Amino acid sequence: MSQTLHPMLNVAVKAARAAGSLINRASLDLDLLKVNTKSPNDFVTEVDQKAEEVIIETLLGAYPGHGILAEESGRTHGAPHSEYVWIIDPLDGTTNFIHGFPYYAVSIALAYRDQIQQAVVYDPTRNDLFYASKGRGAFLNDKRIRVSKRTRMSDALIGTGFPFRKGDNFKRYMKMFEDVMVSCAGVRRPGAAALDLCNVAAGNYDGFFEPGLNPWDIAAGSLIVTEAGGLIGNFTGESDYMYQREVMAGNPKIYAQMVGLLKKYSRVIADDAKPAGIGAEPLDAADADAKNLPDWSPEAALAKAEAEAQSPEALAAARKKRAVRIRKEDVAPKGDAQG
Repeated sequence: MSQTLHPMLNVAVKAARAAGSLINRASLDLDLLKVNTKSPNDFVTEVDQKAEEVIIETLLGAYPGHGILAEESGRTHGAPHSEYVWIIDPLDGTTNFIHGFPYYAVSIALAYRDQIQQAVVYDPTRNDLFYASKGRGAFLNDKRIRVSKRTRMSDALIGTGFPFRKGDNFKRYMKMFEDVMVSCAGVRRPGAAALDLCNVAAGNYDGFFEPGLNPWDIAAGSLIVTEAGGLIGNFTGESDYMYQREVMAGNPKIYAQMVGLLKKYSRVIADDAKPAGIGAEPLDAADADAKNLPDWSPEAALAKAEAEAQSPEALAAARKKRAVRIRKEDVAPKGDAQG
């Protein structure tokens, strides 16, 4: 790699390549792989865990005072109160990996005071390295990448991801999917959000949207998109997306048109006058249980209020609480939203 990288980015690249080598070796004999189920359709393999271990060992070996937020181990490693936090998905696209479908990646990002500063997404099957440092542009291997220049939604290719866990609101998603599908040239769902965001950055997709994602799915890709000249946010188009479990990205022109299509489905909006079937649809009690939401979470409060048909005042309070940004300290690992 001829380009001089930021020292912290250099360490992240080293960690990503080490994890990628481990993943490639394991992919040669998938029949021997031990697969566990975290929840229905949500898998973790010994490869996820070993890859995460080698990443954390590499990062903390260089920066022992930094914090860690990782998909499989959460915050159990690193310094708990550091202003520097590495956000790690050791294998984004586990379901693809298990089935030998070559679309998965290692995702590593460094946040300083909640702002992503360094990002690496490594595709081990193609040996493609996407990376970015804040203010220095986005790259694929040694080549600078930029978002596409398409301006019309009717010409756009859009990436997405489907809900797949018990309790996910699939009917709501299908309405969203239909609105986008009839407005664009095509929709694709390969199954790894980190790579999907990199494809937006490289101009292969003109836009991307998905509900239900966790910070480790999108942290690295988010910086790569913005450094490539793209925009990323929640379904209302605002920049508060990392912990809101909904994300949308695209080149500026397509992004603006996607906001027009998706904002009515945003779970961020606290709108008590919203008609039935729009936006954050009520969760029934079974859905609330299936999500295994922590009692303290704003989403759990909203689910409880709606499930128990509480008064309009109580429901409004729950929605208002849900609309407040969930601080990263409160995010607990729930698995790979891409499988």
